[in-house]
Amino acid sequence: MNAAITSTGQREFHSGAEEQSLSLDFLHRYLLGNYRDLYTATLALDVNDHNAVMIAKNLLTTAAEADPEQRRAEGRLIARRLALLPPPRVYGLFRALRRAKVNNRRTRAIMRDWLAARPDLAFDAVKYRGAVKDVVRHAHLRPEGELGPFLFTPRRRAAYATPILETWRRAHYEQAALYGLPYTVAEGFAAKHRIPRAAFLERIAPRLTRLERLRLQESARGLGAEAVRADLTTMPLTRLASYVLSLSLDERARRRTELTGALRAAARRTAGGQAGSWGAVAAVLDDSFSTYGSGHKRRRPLAVALACHFLLEALAREYTPLWLSGRQDALLVHPHGATPLGERVLDGLELRPERLIVVSDGWDNSPPGLAEEVLRIWRTRLDPHHTCAVTHLNPVYDAADFDVRRLAPTVPTAGIRDAENLLALVELAQFADGRTGLPELRAHLARRVEGFLLGDT
Repeated sequence: MNAAITSTGQREFHSGAEEQSLSLDFLHRYLLGNYRDLYTATLALDVNDHNAVMIAKNLLTTAAEADPEQRRAEGRLIARRLALLPPPRVYGLFRALRRAKVNNRRTRAIMRDWLAARPDLAFDAVKYRGAVKDVVRHAHLRPEGELGPFLFTPRRRAAYATPILETWRRAHYEQAALYGLPYTVAEGFAAKHRIPRAAFLERIAPRLTRLERLRLQESARGLGAEAVRADLTTMPLTRLASYVLSLSLDERARRRTELTGALRAAARRTAGGQAGSWGAVAAVLDDSFSTYGSGHKRRRPLAVALACHFLLEALAREYTPLWLSGRQDALLVHPHGATPLGERVLDGLELRPERLIVVSDGWDNSPPGLAEEVLRIWRTRLDPHHTCAVTHLNPVYDAADFDVRRLAPTVPTAGIRDAENLLALVELAQFADGRTGLPELRAHLARRVEGFLLGDT
């Protein structure tokens, strides 16, 4: 579960992409072969999209190894998870199944039902034309109306009755038409018509999605395309934290009120009805050099820590943040220095909070092992009755250990990818400290699966 939440098979600070991929693939194969029901149930947890696709692909590829009841349960969970995934991920999965020559009846039914549930398949046919074409062919489907001719013989028709298909046709020779297309499609036509980038961004702005606006905002500002402005107050918390960290320190300081307000608004939305219900909370937050991550996941661990900081601030009645660097200004944090987790854990425990949350990759190195010894003595000698709930949330998968790196055997550790999942992960972490067993875990997963299928999670 920790692996499926944190790892994407990409390079991390302490391990390369190949090591990550091999380790993750082994875990998937091991769980699939030995605990197929638990492996299936992880689709109902807050696993990342990369692992959700891997699980679905592995279950569909090995359908012959499951009994009829397992196949029915798997089909329901796969269908529900695919409905929540971004369309490019799902089309990527379907194409991977096609390459693997997986074409059993259940797979074709899942493809058919997912396409039938799409709100605008003509839009998909324009934006993901190659993928839609592959899926239709592989699942032996017959698209209704103009979709079939558009997918397989698009240039033969003189005109289309479906507006977006006609817009696509006219965009080949009419510049104005491309501004009615999705950004990723219009971008190719803009290059074909040699439209200046600034002019293109200015006019395509109304068609941009929320995340496209966020991604393009800074480059558009440099080109003078002021129409591309993202509404930061509506952004997901962790995504917003990543955006803030992508800005220079001077820019963050200049826009302090705007950025802090947006982060706090996102944190309040995430906390929901639990805002202010956690009592006294201390948080040890890692901003050491290793939180830079890698070129593929730039500053991702630090973004998770920053997002958790604002979420814990919203959840707690009393809140004390303890950054490893000693910084007091969360908005200006940046990856720097060693990882003195032991010292900061001591500072946090000295406050006697009701909860101590540690958000770190767990590479305690200043001095090595101090955090483990502090937590061992605290739990066995000073607080054996668990009056202070200590939880370690780790955003980085440790490929060598097939898990996230732990601070101490006496402290529950859970992997975290998005701060939005913090509430569920603190609950899940109880299964990582040895005080609960497999029956309790199965019961917890059964509740999560039931709620997931009903749309409650």
